[in-house]
Amino acid sequence: MKKLLVLSTFLLSAITTLAANFEKPILLTSIGQSADVQMVKALLKKGQIDANFDKSVTAEGIKGEKTLILAIGGSSKGLGAAGIKAEDELARTEKLIKEAKAKGIKIIGMHIGGSARRGELSDKFMYASAPNVDYLIVVEDGNKDGAFTKISKEKNIPMDTVVKITEALEPLKNAFE
Repeated sequence: MKKLLVLSTFLLSAITTLAANFEKPILLTSIGQSADVQMVKALLKKGQIDANFDKSVTAEGIKGEKTLILAIGGSSKGLGAAGIKAEDELARTEKLIKEAKAKGIKIIGMHIGGSARRGELSDKFMYASAPNVDYLIVVEDGNKDGAFTKISKEKNIPMDTVVKITEALEPLKNAFE
């Protein structure tokens, strides 16, 4: 039984990786204005994956990118520092995703903040963005309630789950190979 589970997990991971074929140029932005976007930026740099970065990009700011990476995680402190209300950030999210879809831009959603980036505020941003992405990378601790798994299954979105933030680099790199 254990061997079957390991094999199933391996096959699911292989299928997910095969389903995720993303192109450059890349645009990275925050959904919820958490510091997680800086962590994703650091992962991209470590993996030598070039990306344009604008934590508050609007739909009009998309300029020829082929992949949009969304760092999903709400922060009342981050929203306050940016002078943005949660409702305005949700509206920006909706317009940004709509524009990306209209332009045929693929979207990767990343939730790397773990359980610290879950709760009422963050979940608003999760439910506004995650069901609309083409691929999800999620730190296991942020999916204890299975919300990302449920979205992934309901919307048929490939998803990789990692234990630690640093492990998110591997599926991210694989997405662009």
